[in-house]
Amino acid sequence: MNTAQRYALLVAAANLVLVLLFPPYDYVSMLLGNVPTFDGFYFVLSGEPHRVVNANFLALELFVLLANAGIAWLLLRTPDTSASSPSSGNRRQRAVLGLVAINLIVAVLFPPFENFAAITRAALPTFEGFHFIFGDNPMRQIVASILYIEMALILVNGGLLWLLFRDKTADELSAEQMRDLADKIKATPKK
Repeated sequence: MNTAQRYALLVAAANLVLVLLFPPYDYVSMLLGNVPTFDGFYFVLSGEPHRVVNANFLALELFVLLANAGIAWLLLRTPDTSASSPSSGNRRQRAVLGLVAINLIVAVLFPPFENFAAITRAALPTFEGFHFIFGDNPMRQIVASILYIEMALILVNGGLLWLLFRDKTADELSAEQMRDLADKIKATPKK
């Protein structure tokens, strides 16, 4: 572990403490039919009445934080200087990791919301739009199922692009080398 990775772990630990000290809360109002609507982030020991921790959004926050810590760990690793691996992670892979980290942060900052009136009438979640998490959202609820799908798609697409852009090892053959090998096999006499 190098110094940059240590700093990344310290920042991740500080963020983890901050997220756990100020979790997201929903407000449960009898006027709204006991439907929890997003209320904001409050100190964990504040004991506000009619507020419950939004466990789904908290889990997603923790997931994004740990995923970004893992991405930072990969981006800040010391390149391997051995002959078998001249570049430990190329620029395209690093760009993909950076874009995945940014996408995860943006997805948490702008989660999908639905209006409380649609919640009471619909069996399936509705979608009103993406709104800024620190904006005025007293009559909205976060649609956790859509946010879970969004996170999964970001990570799957990022993982596929990361694999697509990996460097070829010395053991792998290029297309030309495979054609040459096939031609040599065809040219050899059969016994």
